[in-house]
Amino acid sequence: MQPSLSVSPVWRRPVSPIACRFAEGDVDLVVVGAGYQGLSTALHAARAGLSVQVIEACDIGTGASGVNGGQVIPGLKQDPEVLTSLFGDEAGKQLTRFAARTADVVFDLIGREGLDVEHMRCGWIQAAHTEAALKAAMQRNRQWRAQGADVALLNQAEIALLIGSEGYRGGFLDRRAGVVNPLALVHELARIATEAGADLVTRDPVTSLVRDGTLWRVGTGSGRSLRARKVLLATNAYSGLLFPKLARSLVWLHSFQIATEPLPPEFDTILPGRHAVSDSRRILVYYRRSPDGRLVLGGRGSMRPPRTAEDWVHLERALLRLYPMLSNVAISHRWFGRVAMTPDHLPHLHEPEPGLLMVAGCQGRGIGLMVSLGEPIAHYVATGDPGKLPLPVSPLHGIPLHRFRRIGIAAHVAWYRLLDGLER
Repeated sequence: MQPSLSVSPVWRRPVSPIACRFAEGDVDLVVVGAGYQGLSTALHAARAGLSVQVIEACDIGTGASGVNGGQVIPGLKQDPEVLTSLFGDEAGKQLTRFAARTADVVFDLIGREGLDVEHMRCGWIQAAHTEAALKAAMQRNRQWRAQGADVALLNQAEIALLIGSEGYRGGFLDRRAGVVNPLALVHELARIATEAGADLVTRDPVTSLVRDGTLWRVGTGSGRSLRARKVLLATNAYSGLLFPKLARSLVWLHSFQIATEPLPPEFDTILPGRHAVSDSRRILVYYRRSPDGRLVLGGRGSMRPPRTAEDWVHLERALLRLYPMLSNVAISHRWFGRVAMTPDHLPHLHEPEPGLLMVAGCQGRGIGLMVSLGEPIAHYVATGDPGKLPLPVSPLHGIPLHRFRRIGIAAHVAWYRLLDGLER
């Protein structure tokens, strides 16, 4: 492996400029954050006739929506039977139906709108590395088959053929899933949202949210100010001082990724069907092939920002554990971003004050989940009717001892890595 350091996602590419404009006067909705959740909501709200202002602190795609692994996985971390036990029969089934269609929403949107987004609906494999993990895959397969989903259970020989690597006991194949160019998707969402009538500004962080009678007054770092009937705080893992209660309800982690140089034809046995893969380890790795033939692999990284190429060495070891034949293939790109986790591994919808909405906690399902949430959130903003919301509006609770999260996370990661190592 070459030690060169290029902290840039492999799918960076030229994008069409998007006209930025700040609304004049009061608006129906201010969206803070121009990621998948914010832009999808802005798109549907604008098409419903609402006046919408999107405000992004950085450039479009700088956060998680532009640096994620590009895997579009339907469902949630919790399976249908768990959702029913947690939310009750009716609400659990409603959430299951919503979660089942999240990948459909993304790929249907790309096709219907003619979005310039590289994509492939090639399926996702959750690879089981132990017998216990294989039993869990059997349960997941059983539950989703009962919902009519296009899924299958893989045996050891089948998964070795689809992945091109030995060592897994079997796995769960979800044919509803696929991959996209994540940066292209967020830029195209910005384009069609502004074409639908939403106003958008970038590089201007929101610095204040103050209740002003029945409206919200929103101020930015550049001195701009406007009032809105509703505000969607769509910042997820990048939530900070603007609304500290949200940040304290989440644990954010760094997800690191690497990409090889394009693989030569002799390595076409690696993911020959171009499936996306996540394994079943406690500290999992996830991987896929890019459109130009690279192997892209990601996993947990340190809590501090990386400083040298050595901070990605654990991913290079994982890559060679899977594919030792790639020992002489160079790593061309390294990058990282934040992901937000919740203690119960479920997304949460909050309205801590009237007219102030927020959804956070993707647990690795962010593309499908956040794009799909746009329409029901926009409907709720427009009507005030929570009937179409797939998630209940829940209280916002901080995590105890949140200030010590880095110490706790580091200890958990070290312990989980040890357990994963013992199970090889």
